[in-house]
Amino acid sequence: MLDFQITRTDSGSAARTGQLTTTHGVIDTPVFMPVGTQATVKAMTPGMLAEVGADIILSNTYHLYLRPGADLVEKAGGLHSFMNWPRSILTDSGGFQVFSLKGLRKISDEGVVFHSHIDGSRHFLTPEIVMDIEQKLGADIAMCFDECAPFPCSYEEAAQAVERTTLWATRCRESHHRADQALFGIVQGNVFEDLREKSAAEIVALDFPGYAIGGLSVGEPKQDMYRILDLTNNLLPQDKPRYLMGVGAPEDLLEGVKRGVDMFDCVLPTRIARHGTAFSHCGKVVVRNAGYAEDFTPLDPDCDCQVCKSYSRAYLRHLVKSEEILAHILLSYHNIYFLIKLMQDIRKAIADNTFAQFYNNFYENYRI
Repeated sequence: MLDFQITRTDSGSAARTGQLTTTHGVIDTPVFMPVGTQATVKAMTPGMLAEVGADIILSNTYHLYLRPGADLVEKAGGLHSFMNWPRSILTDSGGFQVFSLKGLRKISDEGVVFHSHIDGSRHFLTPEIVMDIEQKLGADIAMCFDECAPFPCSYEEAAQAVERTTLWATRCRESHHRADQALFGIVQGNVFEDLREKSAAEIVALDFPGYAIGGLSVGEPKQDMYRILDLTNNLLPQDKPRYLMGVGAPEDLLEGVKRGVDMFDCVLPTRIARHGTAFSHCGKVVVRNAGYAEDFTPLDPDCDCQVCKSYSRAYLRHLVKSEEILAHILLSYHNIYFLIKLMQDIRKAIADNTFAQFYNNFYENYRI
């Protein structure tokens, strides 16, 4: 079902490398997982994803439940067959979408009543229903249904979300039975340290094969995110994978790894690509800017992806300004490649015991 082995640890931080084995392959960690919300990573074919080195991608339970429906995906043979992706898949539970649907949903201990953002139709999700959906989708890793408290929120609101997350995790554990799918628990608690400690203790007591850190990167200052990560690293089992949900900025990947995180996901690389922005070793490059109109240099001179080998900033700007679909494809390809290559470089630095040097060199060049 799932096996996780730590292969190296950094002498000066909590960073580590490992291997996560699922039914569909072996994943070197720490790893960045591109997000394929609706059974597709936007502007990327499965072949492109394999080419840039993606070993695991994420899909969204909430969106796939609404369309095309879990029953249809199950009839197609599950997500792997439906989207023609032979490597590993993780499905989130829809908890974050519930969080982001404020005004369209009502939460109780039993579950969530919400109105579809597509057609306004009324739906009801419980932990048991979510588990049924995720098992039909058939991903290698499924996430428990949880409540993500917004930032800012009161202590009382965050405490209620922690209690509900534990209640729902217990019910998810009891109703999950698919043997070839691992179920991960999620730690909540917002920016309150005692609530994080309480949530971690309760979720770890349920003995999941992996644990996610939820409710971060939702608007809180970065120093708060890093503080909670420092705390949580000591609260979760050392021998199980740790997954920081919804984080994908290069500097946050580096900071997360430093604090012991093994898995990351985010829509950021494809989202900023659609707005004409690319990652680089020096920081973000907004290629739609007029200053690149006659810049015939590569997008990132230190990147060896096919986009940087083949196209200039001037050409990419032309595509963006002309609203050509190829702009989305090329910038998405580069951005996902950049993050996957960053994780490869991080793993090598940990293995070579040069992570501290790599960390310092990154910030010498990178503009946030």
